[in-house]
Amino acid sequence: MIQVAGMPFQPIDMNVGSMEEEILKKMSESQLLYSFTSNRDLLFDLTLRRNIIDSANEMNNSKAAFTTFQYSQCNVTYWNLTNTGGFLLKPYVRPSEAIMDINQNSSLYAFECATACMIVFYQAVLKSIGVLHFDSLFQNMYLYSWNGDADLGINTSHANHFLPGDVVYFDNPDFHPNTPWYRGVNAVAMSNGKFFGHGFGILTAEELLSFLNSFRLPASLRPAYLTSLVTKISLLDKF
Repeated sequence: MIQVAGMPFQPIDMNVGSMEEEILKKMSESQLLYSFTSNRDLLFDLTLRRNIIDSANEMNNSKAAFTTFQYSQCNVTYWNLTNTGGFLLKPYVRPSEAIMDINQNSSLYAFECATACMIVFYQAVLKSIGVLHFDSLFQNMYLYSWNGDADLGINTSHANHFLPGDVVYFDNPDFHPNTPWYRGVNAVAMSNGKFFGHGFGILTAEELLSFLNSFRLPASLRPAYLTSLVTKISLLDKF
């Protein structure tokens, strides 16, 4: 359900696109309360979620490779590659230019799925708040797993409901030791019941689970499954 300024949300108040309509429908049908102080805040949340999905699509169409931290790669014009496989923004580099370079020069990059989700989040925020605000907030950007700037407002919790634009986790508890990178996948919830996982593509939940199950121990009795972990970002206290 949706509440705006303490009152039940009236859909007639919104003039949005089909993606936002899908998100509003899922919010309205949920038993969870999605509360906003104003229609403006609700619209910002919808815009941010749409931009997360757009950024995930862009990454899916890019040449950025999937790899483990050990073999991470980045464009050294903008980033210092740390010994743990993270990307640390270089001094005097504009954060907005560096985060968008991952799309523009994607063949120079390789990273795992958690870092991919963080990149998608940052790119979506840039599209949502503009260059000036973004460069002011994220001057010390560091891309490594779920590491994120406090201003990004990352929150991970257990929930029985998620929306397009959230990140969920598919776990493969009995992954084969020869392929530890398939122990699970962090995936962006897209529209129409699909998910984007870096290195996997855009698939249904059944397709993702089938792929993970193909990399289980032969004698495993525990199949891969969609966990209740949901990760999202919130900038409403900033804008």
